[in-house]
Amino acid sequence: MQKKVLLVGIDESHASFYSLEWAIDHLLAPDPPNSIFKLVLVHVKLPALSILRVSGPGIGGDILPTVEADLKKTAAVVTDKAKELCKRKSVINFHVEIVEGDARNALCQAVEKYHADILVVGSHGHGAFRRAILGSVSDYCAHHAHCTVMIVKKPKNKENHSN
Repeated sequence: MQKKVLLVGIDESHASFYSLEWAIDHLLAPDPPNSIFKLVLVHVKLPALSILRVSGPGIGGDILPTVEADLKKTAAVVTDKAKELCKRKSVINFHVEIVEGDARNALCQAVEKYHADILVVGSHGHGAFRRAILGSVSDYCAHHAHCTVMIVKKPKNKENHSN
């Protein structure tokens, strides 16, 4: 029997790692090696030029290699942390990929590439204004990915909720 594909988008945020842990605990547990899913982790790295364009005109040249190196370092830290979480949770059947681009499009393309059955993304909990300016990755994927999309939202801490 061919395993179904569970694709999880990961970035450096707490929401991202919460959603990965939730997916492992709820969709792969209690026996990850015998799970019906193969886990695919996708980290989307922004292109260095897109960051420099936002910085303003005249920025680039000498800075480009530094920005690119920093983005690669961040990607390595994120994927290493995700691999460690999988290993701690006894998940052995997983694949990690780093892709470059806009997270919304890149995750939808990864769904197609891996023929994902489920895409899991975290909810960063941004307000309406920030979502309107930046765009919500989870909202975009929910409307454009050709598979089931699960948006995992970390519950508010009871102590914080009462304040």
